[in-house]
Amino acid sequence: MNTEKISGLQLFYLMAGYVLGTAIILGLGLNSKQDAWIFILVGMSCSFILMAVFTQLVAYYPGDSLVEMLPKIIGKFLSYPFILLYIMHFTYSAARASRELGDLIVTTILSETPIFVVIASFMVLMIYCLRGGVETFARMAEIVFPIYIFSLILIWILLFSVDQFDIKNLTPILGNGLMPVLKEAVPVAINFPFGETIVIMMLFPYLSNKKHARRIGMSFILVGGLLLTVNSIMMISVLGPEIYNRDIFSLLSATQMVSVADFLERFDALVILMMVAGVFFKVGAFTFAAAVGISQLLRLKQTRSVCLGLGSIIPPLSLVTASSFVEHIELGFNYYVTYVHTLLQIILPILFLCIAFIRKKWGQR
Repeated sequence: MNTEKISGLQLFYLMAGYVLGTAIILGLGLNSKQDAWIFILVGMSCSFILMAVFTQLVAYYPGDSLVEMLPKIIGKFLSYPFILLYIMHFTYSAARASRELGDLIVTTILSETPIFVVIASFMVLMIYCLRGGVETFARMAEIVFPIYIFSLILIWILLFSVDQFDIKNLTPILGNGLMPVLKEAVPVAINFPFGETIVIMMLFPYLSNKKHARRIGMSFILVGGLLLTVNSIMMISVLGPEIYNRDIFSLLSATQMVSVADFLERFDALVILMMVAGVFFKVGAFTFAAAVGISQLLRLKQTRSVCLGLGSIIPPLSLVTASSFVEHIELGFNYYVTYVHTLLQIILPILFLCIAFIRKKWGQR
């Protein structure tokens, strides 16, 4: 299955867009208010260590995905529960990202359209792309990501024209000290969105030059983190810390305030297109990782039929897990990100690395 190959630049584009993904939609560090940008920087800094863990595991088992290396680390039979956990994690995370996109679209531009129709239509396009393989998905990222970044920078420039823009909204910096921000940031800022980059361990086997794995991993963490930091600073400067704290779709709200000479307005449509592109990266990576995991677990020779099956599961799953968007957010950040992400994206990878290190040292002796 690993005959397909993608370049380092394609993987960088794909994963940088993945990091931005739903984090651009939802905003980060809402409870930190004017210190939200520090919240993001703390999460980004800690995630460098996490990426070092991921890439070191890849260095120990080159050419293997996470699903393929687990039996070599902890044994064949003991690895099955963990493999199933990660497959369910990837599938549920794809469903969560789809739900967030669906609620955004229904709330803003398609208020009369059932949310299931929006999510299902998006998944049809997603599965159509993924059935072409990882090379097709990576080429899409190579085309979409530069346009995505250009649009984001254009929106930031336009935000300077908003009358309410005031950089003083960022003060007082650390008014209550550093500890409240650290308590908010650890582990939430590490887990979302940076810790979710564990999905790259399912994509590294397709990388054409695996020597650059760590460099690529650190690069997209840095670029994605800095873009999210700047975006947070812009949102707080326009909306103020109190509105930023309460508004889930802060980028959309800020962009709706743009009016250049009472002529250039309604840039919120551009923001929605950007958010669709960001969710495309995220849902695509999660769905492909789950499909590859299932194929490798069941020893299938292809992932197309698995992608089709996942495409039929994810839309209903995105709706049955929460009755409303508020419940969806509360379930995600209060429980799933805090506990499940911590286990699957921080504790277990570090444990696997320790076992792999001992195995390598024991094997050398």
